[in-house]
Amino acid sequence: MFHLQGDLVDENRLSACADLLMTTSPNVLVYSAIDGWRRQMVEHGHELMGAALDLANETRREIEEIDDIEVLDEELLGKQASHDLDRLQVLIDVSATGTSGYQAADWLREYCQLDLGMTDHRRVLATMSLADGPDTAGRLIEALKLWRKAAHDFAAPPRVDLPTPEELELETVMAPRDAFFGTVEDVPVEHAAGRISAEQITPYPPGIPAVVPGERLNEAVLDYLRTGLEAGMNLPDPADPALDTVRVVA
Repeated sequence: MFHLQGDLVDENRLSACADLLMTTSPNVLVYSAIDGWRRQMVEHGHELMGAALDLANETRREIEEIDDIEVLDEELLGKQASHDLDRLQVLIDVSATGTSGYQAADWLREYCQLDLGMTDHRRVLATMSLADGPDTAGRLIEALKLWRKAAHDFAAPPRVDLPTPEELELETVMAPRDAFFGTVEDVPVEHAAGRISAEQITPYPPGIPAVVPGERLNEAVLDYLRTGLEAGMNLPDPADPALDTVRVVA
């Protein structure tokens, strides 16, 4: 679905470009679902989204009342051109509890059958939508209260070695395609610093690559990835998911 308005994009050219990629065998069920959603938003959008935002704001307020938990809000604005928040994304800082977001997410999944949208070493993200109501929001709040009581008995979380912004910005010394398609080898991670990466390594969250092919690896980024992995970070793309080895240019 393309949302087109104004005259910055030529409608005929956009259609021609889309035709290069679109299938000649459309999925009618998908099309009808999209059109049903469009109609719902036209007829009831303000009502549905207004109710969802009101519920999210009340949920944020109730979560804030739990000891040592902070719902991040204004702290996220004004940094790198951030103008406003998606209020349906409830980002919760749990670091003051002495536990990690990874531990919180694991406990909530195991004991409350509650999956969260994102976790890192100090935060968890609850994603709400217009499909939520007081029942699901209440379940989230009660689960967080139960987790907070249980967290007193958690072991201290593993430490994540965070690099400075300067250390995180690796030097590109080779074109990415040359590094990726060239001759490569897998080396032990303790010998990878100074070598040119031949693979992408993306910690999730945030889902932004820390390493891309063609960049020269350094100790700070490798320590961050290894300690993050041990703490619960998800690395979906390296050749060795355990990161005992790193794929580099031979």
